[in-house]
Amino acid sequence: MQKSFDLIFVSSNDHKYLEAKNILESFGIKLGFLKSDLEEIQSSSLEEIALRKAKDAFSKFKKPVITEDDGLFINSLGGFPGPYSSYVFKTIGNDGVLNLLRNNRKAKFVSIITYCDKTILQSFNAKLDGIISKSQKGKGWGYDPIFIPKNSKKTFAEMDDKNKLSHRYKALKKFSNWYLHK
Repeated sequence: MQKSFDLIFVSSNDHKYLEAKNILESFGIKLGFLKSDLEEIQSSSLEEIALRKAKDAFSKFKKPVITEDDGLFINSLGGFPGPYSSYVFKTIGNDGVLNLLRNNRKAKFVSIITYCDKTILQSFNAKLDGIISKSQKGKGWGYDPIFIPKNSKKTFAEMDDKNKLSHRYKALKKFSNWYLHK
């Protein structure tokens, strides 16, 4: 049974919204979008950043919102770029990340979806283990051309079904299970 929800995704990233919209529609949740730059504090805690973004979004728009923050954590780089993933992508890009790596290419993507309304501030996180490829493959956005999920030979950018197994999918699935039953 599909219900009509007044839930808004707030982000400056159209790609994240489109992924979230497609994923949540599969769970029967209709998602609106407000494009906005949100306060993004500098912190080594992805969850702290995500919580602050959600509070900022709710204070701006006064509607129930969800936000997403994610990070790519590379083992051989001590978890770098982690919560600084967006900045690192903008400054050195995928080529720069590939140039930093040698043998140990293990990595994980972490996604935190945060819901905020007048009384509730709730986060849902998920991770997906994988490796960093040796070169960029496929057409995709962000780190998708260099991240290969565990048990796959393809990067996210080469996959047709990324939205059914990604870190974002897993976090949104946790969120939707909670949201539909709250």
